[in-house]
Amino acid sequence: MTPTLYVLAAGMGSRYGGLKQLDGVGPNGETIMDYSIYDAVKAGFGKVVFVIRHQFETDFQEKIISKYKHIVPVELVFQELTNLPEGFTPPAERVKPWGTNHAVLMAKGVINEPFAVINADDYYGQESFKVLADFLQSKAGKKNEYCMIGYRLGNTLSESGSVARGVCSKDEQGMLTSVVEHTKIEKIGESIISDFNGQQLVLDEMTPVSMNMWGFTPDYFDYSEQFFIDFLKENADNIKAEYFIPLAVNTLIQSKTVTLEVLDTPSKWFGVTYAEDRPTVVTKLAELHNSGVYPAKLF
Repeated sequence: MTPTLYVLAAGMGSRYGGLKQLDGVGPNGETIMDYSIYDAVKAGFGKVVFVIRHQFETDFQEKIISKYKHIVPVELVFQELTNLPEGFTPPAERVKPWGTNHAVLMAKGVINEPFAVINADDYYGQESFKVLADFLQSKAGKKNEYCMIGYRLGNTLSESGSVARGVCSKDEQGMLTSVVEHTKIEKIGESIISDFNGQQLVLDEMTPVSMNMWGFTPDYFDYSEQFFIDFLKENADNIKAEYFIPLAVNTLIQSKTVTLEVLDTPSKWFGVTYAEDRPTVVTKLAELHNSGVYPAKLF
């Protein structure tokens, strides 16, 4: 059984001002997402599922799925503000859905095999997809054994300013014990500094951080569904509360319900955190093509 790649793309329209403006950063106008699909298929993923908003379905079918459907089976699911368990309704003032783990829940019933979760607009690197695919292929028929790709902090920084990262702690067996969000990390001189709760913390460049690249088995949907009900009971009237993946993951690992292995990768993450990052991304992708990592044209 080959694993499935689940791509979180429900926020793309709002970030890009409509899917027609998806940014082409590769030499032939490729989007960052194109590289993720290419790398995932090469690594052994057998299906791709996208979660999007209903209003972008036509554009997404024409401009995105048409590129991929001849190389890998593709399905769509939809995340909307009103996708809530029975008995719950969103606050009248709320305008956006409920976060990344709410997006994950939209694939329940569509994904029945081990699966990876990634962001649509992050470049993750070929090694990361291979490590993740190998792990997931070994988990067919199993439960409660998850993973995440732990990027080396020094490989995820922006030259244009500070970044937010989920800093991971793990035990001697390499299992995740916690993810703590650091909202302002940047390289100052030769040191990597986190402004954390008013303290200046020096972090090692090898510190594992989460870039929202996870590996789950389908039992994760049932846990997430129950935790979402608990979340809504506490936050249903909060128009800004978001149900993030680390919230559910932390609950599961702290209760020892599951194990989650932190898998190291040598890949360098990059993305357009700031407008100033775009030329660097364009240069890096051109170099990857020129060095033969990618063919002249992806698709």
